[in-house]
Amino acid sequence: MTPASLTATTLDEETARAEVYGLLAALYYAAPSAELYENLRVAVTAAPAEGALLESSWGELVAAARAQSREATAQEHDALFGGVGKPELYLFGSHYLSGFLNEKPLAALRTELAALGLARDEAMPETEDHVAYLCEVMRYLIAGDDVAVANLTRQREFFARHLQPWLPLMCEAIAQHPKARFYAALATFTQTFASVEAQGFDMLA
Repeated sequence: MTPASLTATTLDEETARAEVYGLLAALYYAAPSAELYENLRVAVTAAPAEGALLESSWGELVAAARAQSREATAQEHDALFGGVGKPELYLFGSHYLSGFLNEKPLAALRTELAALGLARDEAMPETEDHVAYLCEVMRYLIAGDDVAVANLTRQREFFARHLQPWLPLMCEAIAQHPKARFYAALATFTQTFASVEAQGFDMLA
Protein backbone atom coordinates (compact mmCIF):
# COMPACT_ATOMS: atom_id res chain seq x y z
CA MET A 1 0.00 0.00 0.00
CA THR A 2 1.50 3.29 -1.12
CA PRO A 3 -0.50 6.30 0.04
CA ALA A 4 1.36 8.46 -2.47
CA SER A 5 -0.47 6.58 -5.21
CA LEU A 6 -3.90 7.67 -4.02
CA THR A 7 -3.90 10.68 -6.29
CA ALA A 8 -2.16 9.03 -9.25
CA THR A 9 -4.10 9.45 -12.48
CA THR A 10 -3.24 5.86 -13.49
CA LEU A 11 -5.48 4.46 -10.77
CA ASP A 12 -9.07 3.78 -11.60
CA GLU A 13 -11.69 4.87 -9.08
CA GLU A 14 -12.39 1.41 -7.69
CA THR A 15 -8.73 0.68 -7.06
CA ALA A 16 -8.35 4.06 -5.35
CA ARG A 17 -11.37 3.37 -3.12
CA ALA A 18 -9.98 -0.01 -2.13
CA GLU A 19 -6.61 1.56 -1.30
CA VAL A 20 -8.21 4.21 0.89
CA TYR A 21 -10.07 1.56 2.85
CA GLY A 22 -6.83 -0.39 3.20
CA LEU A 23 -5.01 2.69 4.47
CA LEU A 24 -7.73 3.46 7.01
CA ALA A 25 -7.69 -0.12 8.24
CA ALA A 26 -3.93 -0.03 8.76
CA LEU A 27 -3.90 3.34 10.54
CA TYR A 28 -6.77 2.58 12.90
CA TYR A 29 -5.72 -0.97 13.74
CA ALA A 30 -2.24 -0.16 15.02
CA ALA A 31 0.43 2.49 15.16
CA PRO A 32 1.82 2.97 11.63
CA SER A 33 4.88 1.07 10.52
CA ALA A 34 7.98 3.04 9.58
CA GLU A 35 7.42 2.33 5.87
CA LEU A 36 3.76 3.30 5.91
CA TYR A 37 4.39 6.49 7.84
CA GLU A 38 7.23 7.56 5.56
CA ASN A 39 5.06 6.93 2.50
CA LEU A 40 2.34 9.03 4.06
CA ARG A 41 4.71 11.89 4.84
CA VAL A 42 5.95 12.09 1.23
CA ALA A 43 2.53 11.55 -0.35
CA VAL A 44 1.29 13.81 -3.13
CA THR A 45 -1.40 16.16 -1.82
CA ALA A 46 -2.57 17.84 -5.02
CA ALA A 47 -5.43 15.98 -6.68
CA PRO A 48 -5.21 15.33 -10.44
CA ALA A 49 -8.55 17.08 -10.98
CA GLU A 50 -9.39 20.51 -9.57
CA GLY A 51 -12.05 20.54 -6.87
CA ALA A 52 -11.52 16.94 -5.75
CA LEU A 53 -13.63 16.33 -2.66
CA LEU A 54 -10.91 14.57 -0.68
CA GLU A 55 -8.06 16.94 -1.52
CA SER A 56 -8.35 19.24 1.50
CA SER A 57 -8.73 16.59 4.20
CA TRP A 58 -6.08 14.40 2.56
CA GLY A 59 -3.66 17.32 2.57
CA GLU A 60 -4.37 17.91 6.26
CA LEU A 61 -3.68 14.26 7.04
CA VAL A 62 -0.35 14.33 5.20
CA ALA A 63 0.54 17.61 6.94
CA ALA A 64 -0.26 16.05 10.32
CA ALA A 65 2.07 13.14 9.56
CA ARG A 66 4.82 15.56 8.56
CA ALA A 67 4.28 17.62 11.72
CA GLN A 68 5.16 14.87 14.19
CA SER A 69 7.40 11.84 14.36
CA ARG A 70 6.20 8.28 13.91
CA GLU A 71 7.08 7.64 17.55
CA ALA A 72 4.82 10.49 18.65
CA THR A 73 2.01 9.15 16.49
CA ALA A 74 2.49 5.67 17.92
CA GLN A 75 2.23 7.14 21.42
CA GLU A 76 -0.89 9.01 20.38
CA HIS A 77 -2.48 5.80 19.08
CA ASP A 78 -1.77 4.05 22.37
CA ALA A 79 -3.02 7.00 24.43
CA LEU A 80 -6.31 7.21 22.53
CA PHE A 81 -7.14 3.61 21.71
CA GLY A 82 -4.91 1.41 23.86
CA GLY A 83 -3.98 1.11 27.49
CA VAL A 84 -5.13 -1.22 30.22
CA GLY A 85 -8.87 -1.29 30.84
CA LYS A 86 -11.20 1.25 29.27
CA PRO A 87 -9.58 3.20 26.39
CA GLU A 88 -10.00 6.92 25.91
CA LEU A 89 -11.86 6.25 22.65
CA TYR A 90 -13.56 3.18 21.23
CA LEU A 91 -13.13 1.97 17.65
CA PHE A 92 -15.98 -0.55 17.81
CA GLY A 93 -19.36 -0.11 16.14
CA SER A 94 -21.33 -1.74 18.96
CA HIS A 95 -20.19 0.95 21.38
CA TYR A 96 -21.64 3.73 19.23
CA LEU A 97 -24.77 1.85 18.20
CA SER A 98 -25.80 0.39 21.56
CA GLY A 99 -23.55 1.97 24.19
CA PHE A 100 -21.98 -1.40 25.00
CA LEU A 101 -19.46 -3.77 23.44
CA ASN A 102 -20.39 -7.20 22.08
CA GLU A 103 -24.07 -6.37 21.70
CA LYS A 104 -26.73 -7.07 19.06
CA PRO A 105 -25.02 -5.02 16.30
CA LEU A 106 -22.03 -7.35 16.52
CA ALA A 107 -24.25 -10.43 16.29
CA ALA A 108 -25.96 -9.01 13.20
CA LEU A 109 -22.57 -8.23 11.68
CA ARG A 110 -21.31 -11.77 12.27
CA THR A 111 -24.39 -13.18 10.55
CA GLU A 112 -23.75 -11.04 7.47
CA LEU A 113 -20.03 -11.84 7.41
CA ALA A 114 -20.86 -15.55 7.46
CA ALA A 115 -23.22 -15.01 4.53
CA LEU A 116 -20.36 -13.34 2.66
CA GLY A 117 -18.11 -16.29 3.42
CA LEU A 118 -15.87 -14.22 5.71
CA ALA A 119 -14.61 -15.02 9.20
CA ARG A 120 -12.36 -13.31 11.71
CA ASP A 121 -8.77 -14.47 11.94
CA GLU A 122 -8.46 -16.21 15.31
CA ALA A 123 -5.15 -14.42 15.86
CA MET A 124 -6.99 -11.08 15.88
CA PRO A 125 -8.02 -10.20 19.44
CA GLU A 126 -10.49 -7.48 18.43
CA THR A 127 -14.08 -8.24 17.55
CA GLU A 128 -15.37 -7.90 14.01
CA ASP A 129 -17.01 -4.53 14.60
CA HIS A 130 -13.61 -2.83 14.94
CA VAL A 131 -13.42 -0.07 12.34
CA ALA A 132 -10.24 -1.54 10.85
CA TYR A 133 -11.94 -4.90 10.30
CA LEU A 134 -14.93 -3.26 8.64
CA CYS A 135 -12.66 -1.22 6.36
CA GLU A 136 -10.92 -4.44 5.34
CA VAL A 137 -14.29 -5.99 4.51
CA MET A 138 -15.14 -2.99 2.34
CA ARG A 139 -11.77 -3.28 0.61
CA TYR A 140 -12.55 -6.93 -0.11
CA LEU A 141 -16.02 -6.11 -1.43
CA ILE A 142 -14.42 -3.62 -3.82
CA ALA A 143 -11.31 -5.49 -4.92
CA GLY A 144 -12.24 -9.16 -4.42
CA ASP A 145 -12.28 -11.57 -7.35
CA ASP A 146 -15.65 -13.18 -6.57
CA VAL A 147 -18.13 -10.93 -8.38
CA ALA A 148 -21.03 -12.63 -6.60
CA VAL A 149 -19.74 -10.99 -3.40
CA ALA A 150 -17.46 -8.19 -4.55
CA ASN A 151 -19.92 -5.86 -6.26
CA LEU A 152 -21.47 -2.44 -5.78
CA THR A 153 -24.74 -3.77 -4.39
CA ARG A 154 -22.96 -5.66 -1.61
CA GLN A 155 -20.76 -2.64 -0.92
CA ARG A 156 -23.74 -0.33 -0.61
CA GLU A 157 -25.66 -2.69 1.66
CA PHE A 158 -22.69 -3.44 3.94
CA PHE A 159 -21.69 0.21 4.21
CA ALA A 160 -25.26 1.31 4.97
CA ARG A 161 -25.77 -1.31 7.66
CA HIS A 162 -22.41 -1.57 9.37
CA LEU A 163 -20.46 1.68 8.87
CA GLN A 164 -22.68 4.61 7.94
CA PRO A 165 -24.83 4.60 11.13
CA TRP A 166 -21.92 5.09 13.52
CA LEU A 167 -18.73 6.04 11.70
CA PRO A 168 -19.48 9.82 11.88
CA LEU A 169 -19.95 9.51 15.66
CA MET A 170 -16.56 7.86 16.04
CA CYS A 171 -14.89 10.44 13.82
CA GLU A 172 -16.41 13.31 15.78
CA ALA A 173 -15.30 11.79 19.08
CA ILE A 174 -11.72 11.43 17.83
CA ALA A 175 -11.57 14.88 16.21
CA GLN A 176 -12.77 16.55 19.41
CA HIS A 177 -10.46 14.69 21.77
CA PRO A 178 -7.80 16.98 23.29
CA LYS A 179 -5.03 14.39 22.87
CA ALA A 180 -5.75 13.81 19.18
CA ARG A 181 -3.47 15.46 16.64
CA PHE A 182 -2.60 13.07 13.82
CA TYR A 183 -5.70 11.00 14.57
CA ALA A 184 -7.88 14.10 14.55
CA ALA A 185 -6.74 14.68 10.98
CA LEU A 186 -7.31 11.01 10.17
CA ALA A 187 -10.82 11.23 11.61
CA THR A 188 -11.61 14.28 9.46
CA PHE A 189 -10.33 12.51 6.36
CA THR A 190 -12.32 9.39 7.28
CA GLN A 191 -15.50 11.39 7.70
CA THR A 192 -15.02 13.16 4.39
CA PHE A 193 -14.32 9.89 2.60
CA ALA A 194 -17.37 8.26 4.21
CA SER A 195 -19.52 11.18 3.06
CA VAL A 196 -18.27 10.76 -0.51
CA GLU A 197 -18.98 7.03 -0.32
CA ALA A 198 -22.51 7.65 0.97
CA GLN A 199 -23.22 10.12 -1.82
CA GLY A 200 -21.94 7.67 -4.39
CA PHE A 201 -24.08 4.85 -3.04
CA ASP A 202 -27.14 7.12 -2.93
CA MET A 203 -26.73 7.68 -6.67
CA LEU A 204 -27.01 3.93 -7.21
CA ALA A 205 -30.29 3.60 -5.34
